[in-house]
Amino acid sequence: MTQPQTKGLAPRRLAWEVLQAVAAGAYADVALERALREHPLAGADRGLATELAYGAIRRRRPLDAWLDRLGRIPASKQPPKLRWLLHVGLYQLLWMERIPASAAVNTTVDLAKAVGLARLAPVVNGMLRSALRARESGQLLDTPADWAAALALEHSLPDWLPPLLLQWRGAEGAAAVAAACNQVPSLDLRVNPLRASRAEVMAALESAGISSHPIDGCPQGLQVEGHKGDLRSWPGYDDGHWCVQDRAAQWVTPLLAAQPGDRILDACAAPGGKTTHLAELVNDQAEIWAVDRSAGRLKRVAANAARLGHGSIQALAADAEQLLKDRPEWRGRFQRILIDAPCSGLGTLARHPDARWRMTPSAIEGLLPLQRSLLEGLLPLLAETGTLVYATCTIHPAENTAQVRWLLELHPALKLLDETQRWPDAESGGDGFYAAVLQRR
Repeated sequence: MTQPQTKGLAPRRLAWEVLQAVAAGAYADVALERALREHPLAGADRGLATELAYGAIRRRRPLDAWLDRLGRIPASKQPPKLRWLLHVGLYQLLWMERIPASAAVNTTVDLAKAVGLARLAPVVNGMLRSALRARESGQLLDTPADWAAALALEHSLPDWLPPLLLQWRGAEGAAAVAAACNQVPSLDLRVNPLRASRAEVMAALESAGISSHPIDGCPQGLQVEGHKGDLRSWPGYDDGHWCVQDRAAQWVTPLLAAQPGDRILDACAAPGGKTTHLAELVNDQAEIWAVDRSAGRLKRVAANAARLGHGSIQALAADAEQLLKDRPEWRGRFQRILIDAPCSGLGTLARHPDARWRMTPSAIEGLLPLQRSLLEGLLPLLAETGTLVYATCTIHPAENTAQVRWLLELHPALKLLDETQRWPDAESGGDGFYAAVLQRR
């Protein structure tokens, strides 16, 4: 791709390419990382590209509704390249107050010309200017009469989700969760106490002009304010002083109450955030097995462990459901087992905006047998009086409380010590997460 000459076009073009990749099935974070690697941007341009890409993915539903209202062709039937280009322009006009309307319109028209859509540039110009006039005159989208449909449009959710939120939380709670799905998530770090203190990391970041403050309830957690640039260039990254981890994820690992000398199994380990947290909690003095079926993803666990300086972690590419068959000597071996199970990710829609368009009720139904197979397959590896933590980053009861109830009914020798559902609208912030602490009697 030849870099465009028009000022401000490079980040908008990159965002447009990310939208196309996500529509074709790519994960948003992977698509953005790949695009930035191929076409590096720095400073404000990098931030703008990220904000545009993630924001337009989050707001796909009302953006399409605007296209339906303004155009002669419904959004779903628009040529994909045009549809996502218009999303880039409309998102700037309707959700980014710091960008002048003229800049939003002109750069989108210039982008159309730069990417082979020159013949459609007048259409782009006309639709964006119509949207601008509608916004300035207060002509907003019509609100559906149905409550669930109105919530779906307002907060850009798939049709099937608002009725479930209403069932789980009531009208007020459902609206709060829906709103939280579109909040820009905080950037949380976890300090590695084996190499630095939280105060030292804060001071180092401050020296680089990066403000941070401690996170309540996370002894090693820091929230970064007004972050910018590539995190890998920040002080302490290369030295393994910290890693990126959401505060809700930081809350899960300590539930195992792991001790130095324990044999610990992280059954769905990649990319390794909780595995490395375990190593830090036991002072890197334990036998920790990081298991994941993806050998490629396990390389990330090894890379993270190496950067952080953890020598207690051993990686194994294997199907966690079949571990007892593959490693019969592991029966009753582990004092602590963490099952951070594959799930729908409904608690992380703010962080992973594309997940709302990727996940479906049938896909969730398909995850339930896998979660049960993991629980059933790994339980025999738990030692007498050992502790098992079952965790997910979803808010769906079928994946959480229902799975634990099923396991307890099937295995009366287990007892439930603790169970918590964190919602994404919690005052403490962070993703939605669930965790159950189980112990063999």
